[in-house]
Amino acid sequence: MNANFDLDFNDAEHGGIFFVTSDDLIPLGDAAGMEGLAVCRASLADYTHHEMLFDRLTVALRLPADFGRNWDALADSVRDLSWLKAPGVILLLDHAEAMRNADEDDFDTLLDILEEAVDFWQENGKPFFVFFALPESAFDDTDA
Repeated sequence: MNANFDLDFNDAEHGGIFFVTSDDLIPLGDAAGMEGLAVCRASLADYTHHEMLFDRLTVALRLPADFGRNWDALADSVRDLSWLKAPGVILLLDHAEAMRNADEDDFDTLLDILEEAVDFWQENGKPFFVFFALPESAFDDTDA
């Protein structure tokens, strides 16, 4: 896909959830990193259960040791992120189709949590971007 995003990574109003291909993740992460954002990456390949998601997000987001490893704790954590010590955050999730295909309810729950986090960070003036990488075929049926 190689999306050509016109995003200002320093502007919280540009934050949001975006769907891209895996090829887009490195340039997006590089651009956000050059602007000083905390770049957090996780692969959702081989997704089987939300416990796996919590493991991978614990590493990617450097969640505190007392992270509760449940949906409510994740929702609380992504509305904090004070430990990242950055002016904003970009979360890059590769192979999102594996999670979506394995458990659509978990995928929808994660989307809901991240949408609430985007709203929270926009209200607080801190850039928060999430990019879900899907295969090119996921975009074939969309209108240009």
